[in-house]
Amino acid sequence: MTNSSTECDFTEIDRLANTLRLGISIPTFILGLVLNALALYMFCCFWKKHTKTSVYMINLALADVLLLLSLLLKLHYSYTKAPRLLCSFIQSLYFVNMYGSIFIIVCITVDRYICIRHPFEGRANRSTKWAILNCCVIWVVAWICSSPMYVHDEKNPLKCFHNLSRQGAWSTPYIVSVEIFGFLIPLAVMVFCSAQNILILLNHKSQDKKKVEGSGSLRVIIINLVVFLVCFTPVHLAICLQYLVRQDVIENCSQKKSISLFIQVSMILANLNCCLDAIFYYFAAKEFLVLSMADYSINILQLAFVQ
Repeated sequence: MTNSSTECDFTEIDRLANTLRLGISIPTFILGLVLNALALYMFCCFWKKHTKTSVYMINLALADVLLLLSLLLKLHYSYTKAPRLLCSFIQSLYFVNMYGSIFIIVCITVDRYICIRHPFEGRANRSTKWAILNCCVIWVVAWICSSPMYVHDEKNPLKCFHNLSRQGAWSTPYIVSVEIFGFLIPLAVMVFCSAQNILILLNHKSQDKKKVEGSGSLRVIIINLVVFLVCFTPVHLAICLQYLVRQDVIENCSQKKSISLFIQVSMILANLNCCLDAIFYYFAAKEFLVLSMADYSINILQLAFVQ
């Protein structure tokens, strides 16, 4: 996604970015693949009774695995040119899974908000049907929205993520849609639901405040929000700045170089989401097991009273 220009030499910037990419992305790939493969194995093989949360987490882990695989291809084709169609597929695979992760995280946050805000309705409506439908819609829409990645200004082999078309991926309607629907709206939903969840838990009168602050629910909410902000805010700011470069609004060479480095570093940071999600899996799984045990105890008590 770097800018190419006859006036500016980006050789040093690309060399530095490649060094950072190798130093960070390779450990991210190895650690993320191991953690997400373990998460998928745990979710699919050990949790016999799935809930909406487990369906979302399975899809989130799957999105992370696919993004990591596209990251491996991205690393390879940052040093060599690829056929146009293959390059388009790698680019779309990367961004589909990044935005798939964003919307699945939002779905988990909204689902948690409903369960905390309306606990009885939330527990009564634990069917996985809507979660599966939401995930299917997310995947289909994400792939459809990746179609501009297949528009290129040239038909010769090219470096992936370096030659996105101004008429396709860098067009004004597409970038505005990505920023608003792909980040700002999900960010607003995340902040609102997370803030409401935190306030509800902290103000819960039936529990001691210190116990609430140490609860799994509060940790899951805070970690989820922090990971979202840290991983996805810089890359969308960088996309906005790079768009200004592509539209010739920013013409200063040193600024172009700084933005070029910033967007590459921010994408590396966004990739860390694949590993940081593992922290979310740990606390979410821990909370899920506690809730499952609580439900089991309630069912036993109900049977005892019936008998």
